Amino acid sequence: MKTTFYSNGKLLITGEYLVLDGARAFALPTKFGQDLIVENGSNQEIKWKSYDFDEHLWFEDVISFSEITNNIPTQVETVKTTLINILHEAYLLNPDFINKAEGYIISTHLTFPKKWGLGTSSTLLNNIAQWAKIDAFTLLKNSFGGSGYDIACAQNNTPIVYRLEQSLPKVEQVAFNPDFTKNIYFVYLNKKQNSKAAINAYYNNKNQDLVQNIIDNNKITDTILNAKTLKEFALAVEKHEIHLSNILEIQTIKEIAFADFNGVVKSLGAWGGDFVMVISKEDPTKYFVSKGYETILSYEEMIL
Repeated sequence: MKTTFYSNGKLLITGEYLVLDGARAFALPTKFGQDLIVENGSNQEIKWKSYDFDEHLWFEDVISFSEITNNIPTQVETVKTTLINILHEAYLLNPDFINKAEGYIISTHLTFPKKWGLGTSSTLLNNIAQWAKIDAFTLLKNSFGGSGYDIACAQNNTPIVYRLEQSLPKVEQVAFNPDFTKNIYFVYLNKKQNSKAAINAYYNNKNQDLVQNIIDNNKITDTILNAKTLKEFALAVEKHEIHLSNILEIQTIKEIAFADFNGVVKSLGAWGGDFVMVISKEDPTKYFVSKGYETILSYEEMIL
């Protein structure tokens, strides 16, 4: 018997970093995601294969059930050890999916290039949680950690506002389909994010005016969600970028790389890589291609 699970990718539009401390974050599930196909196997083991969007096999290994149940720590982190850790945490939450099985043959398939950073890990976690019949937010907390907004995107097919209330996820589906989505684009920065410096800066500075910073974030998020015109939306997005730049003590991506661009450029998620959101009256493709950034997707191409 073959069973298929699927999860959506994610883009965090507002609330970067502050979402960890209870701020309201506006996030968009993407048309891109990842599936996980499970078939019955044998020998108390999992034969695992992972494919990139172009069917390139980027990971293949055999994992014994005993490796999952015991999960002996190793000093070297690899794809396999990370996967075993996730499966071990899933096993602790529901042993039956291992204890009552003979074995599995599993394959995963991304519908976006792995390097894009749209949620390779979060879509995998959510798919494993569906398969193991456990709570994906708990699995995230016990393995990778994080706010969980990406898990919420994996599970929803509409825009969402996400927040943590007493460390518990609260997900609100929201309507966001203004006329000016035709003026919104997403540009890949040709590198995976390196967010360590930004996270350190956030944690070092977050207790300074944290309550006020969250209030300001929430106001801007509401303005972005309720904007009726392109100008109102663009001004609010720019305000959000400046607000977070001040908190993180990091220049905005526009200041760093696109100072001469006639429009708004906003970092998404952890600052430093992956995609940016671009707001422009005109198609910005020519400008970004001239700068060496050739992956430019329209709102319609990217967002569910």
